Amino acid sequence: MGINIKKGATVNRAISLSVLLFSVLTASSVWAKVTQQEANRLGMDLTPMGAEKAGNASGSIPAWKGGITSPIPGFNKGQFHPDPYAADRVMHVITGKNVNKYKEFLTPGQVALLQRHPEYSINVYPSHRSAAYPQFVYDAVKKNAVTAELQPYGTGVSDTIMASPFPLPASGAEVLWNHTLRYRALSWEFTSSTLNTTESGDQGITTREYQYYFAYSEPGVTLPEIDNKIFYLKRKTLSPAKLSGQMTLVHETLDQIRSPRKSWIYMPGQRRVRRTPDLSYDTADIDSNGIRTIDQVDMFNGAPNLYDWTLVGKQEKYIPYNAYKLHGGHLRISDIAKKDFINPNLVRYEPHRVWVVEATLRTGMNHIYTKRRYYFDEDTWQIVLAEEHNEDGKLVQVTEAHTVNYYEVPMVYSTLEVTYDLEEGRYFAEGLDNERSPINVDVKFERRDFSSSALRREAR
Repeated sequence: MGINIKKGATVNRAISLSVLLFSVLTASSVWAKVTQQEANRLGMDLTPMGAEKAGNASGSIPAWKGGITSPIPGFNKGQFHPDPYAADRVMHVITGKNVNKYKEFLTPGQVALLQRHPEYSINVYPSHRSAAYPQFVYDAVKKNAVTAELQPYGTGVSDTIMASPFPLPASGAEVLWNHTLRYRALSWEFTSSTLNTTESGDQGITTREYQYYFAYSEPGVTLPEIDNKIFYLKRKTLSPAKLSGQMTLVHETLDQIRSPRKSWIYMPGQRRVRRTPDLSYDTADIDSNGIRTIDQVDMFNGAPNLYDWTLVGKQEKYIPYNAYKLHGGHLRISDIAKKDFINPNLVRYEPHRVWVVEATLRTGMNHIYTKRRYYFDEDTWQIVLAEEHNEDGKLVQVTEAHTVNYYEVPMVYSTLEVTYDLEEGRYFAEGLDNERSPINVDVKFERRDFSSSALRREAR
């Protein structure tokens, strides 16, 4: 994460907060809870996560039959996940030449990528609804459905815990919170690399160790008991040498208007831990060399108060899915990262239903992106595609999340995120762990491991 302001960004948080507070005080909107009768559809005609259990009319999207609930043969803990669909053949190869034939199932961002890069392609495979979660997650989602309430103007959620709060969403903000609060196990650690490119094709690679603790998913707790925290993150830079030893600690809060995100940084040259300023909104993510903003990490994160969130509806699209081929430990970074885009032959797209949500910058608010569109996988609530528009309304960026089912849990999460800058022709990739090892979900952390004093002790 970085602390520099991306070129062209306007930061006026005091005005933004004042406008928000005025809006909250004068709000007349009411968010109605789901009834128990409605919630009882979960596990019946709807999946336990709230997706349509049935397939589509054409048969290109199958019915959900439970997903992958346990490791497949050949999987060993600590190793990359074998591809359960390795025998599948490509159904369609979409390029700039035949894009019009498939436009109905592509997003504007995908079309823009195909038109900008003549060598770029989208390989479409058969659809597999592999998503699955533990039963206690399904139980929590069903409970959340009748208790969770969106705060005025979507700044937070009350009476929710463990997993997505709104499996039967009635607004764009509710869909967004399903992504923000989706289940991601309890503790992780892994080592991976980020990569950013220049217009000439040069590549900069940074490698870090990451540790996560998801307080929101801690068994048996309530929201007040976790002090408004979603998760804790600690990361340590391994390379390049000039950054080696740098550490960052983040406390990710749920309602970031009431209690903003907290973060600390340790710089070996300064030999002290200090608080970091404004790691939020359109502050530049320094990892990406200016390509990505802080609130683009994990497709979208942080307070949603700058935007009006419109629920466009549900659509059928070709989305990145079951990215086991891209996830393989036999690959080198050089196999994946090509000059203008990641290797299309390693990327898998499938027909799936997505919730589409559009974010429009509110009057009086400031952000370098005035319109944003997000595509949420109906089976997981994970944002799988994002599109960003500048102040002129021009589509300037496309981000993809390439997901797999970590079936030893089970849970679905992105193995790689890639942001493409359509204006400059550069891209940024995060999650390149192929030369290391995949996420370790067996590690045991506690909240106290992520205190600022713990960071100071580690920095000595």
